[in-house]
Amino acid sequence: MQKFFSNKKLIVLMIALLLSVGLMFTSMAVRNNRSAPPLVQQIGNDIVGIGGRIVSGPANFVKGGLDDVNDLLNAYQENKQLKTKLTSLAQTKVRNQTLSRENQALKKQLKLNATLTDYDQISATVMMRSPSDWQNIIIINKGSGAGVTKGMPVMAGAGLAGRVVEVAKTNAKVEMLSTDNKSADRFAAQITTGSGQVVNGVITGYSVKKNQLILGQINTEENVKQGQKVITSGLGASTPKGLLIGTVASVKKDDFGLANTVYVKPAANFNALSVVTVINRTISGE
Repeated sequence: MQKFFSNKKLIVLMIALLLSVGLMFTSMAVRNNRSAPPLVQQIGNDIVGIGGRIVSGPANFVKGGLDDVNDLLNAYQENKQLKTKLTSLAQTKVRNQTLSRENQALKKQLKLNATLTDYDQISATVMMRSPSDWQNIIIINKGSGAGVTKGMPVMAGAGLAGRVVEVAKTNAKVEMLSTDNKSADRFAAQITTGSGQVVNGVITGYSVKKNQLILGQINTEENVKQGQKVITSGLGASTPKGLLIGTVASVKKDDFGLANTVYVKPAANFNALSVVTVINRTISGE
């Protein structure tokens, strides 16, 4: 029954449209007839205007609906393109940030290498570092094939990072300055005070809490102050003198109030190692 009434409404609408179109054409013929009375022509004009509005109304509605659909489709395509561009920009940004960090690391290494003219330098990259052994060991991508030997010091950026402890043909294991290995081969270090006195000691440990190295076994009571540079003393067989370890952060007496313990802020960033330089002292005696 409902379908019948819907069809009936459609038929009535079609008949009304046809009658309107018929009246429009008839009124146009009357309006254009020069012999028709003015009143009849006026009525024809009115009927044409009303019929035009009746016919154009649905047409304009359909046209407006199509325009809205077209605008919606265009907005969808533009939105899709913008999302693609945003994804591409995000990827480019990440890539640029990575390249920038690598570039900065390489620049630091080039500056470092320019200051080590008395020694051979072997540039390498860190290829492996275990999270469970983060403060102790790194693996670099240069080994005996590149001239790396056991005992060579390793620099990162402007500071000392550790020492080569195992060597293979294509890679080597480096023990970090921050290692907690009690039997590690420690670096001999020294500080030159403001009065010109040299204070010698040994890097004996690392404070994870402070992120600072510990310089112990100091041989003098000479006044050591915050900010003074700590360098290698050259007393190690494979370690040249003058490699920067860090700067004095603080000085404390031991538990008995006797010897000084110096805390050193490392020059190398132990948590962000990517490019390193292995130092070869072999030509220093030539």
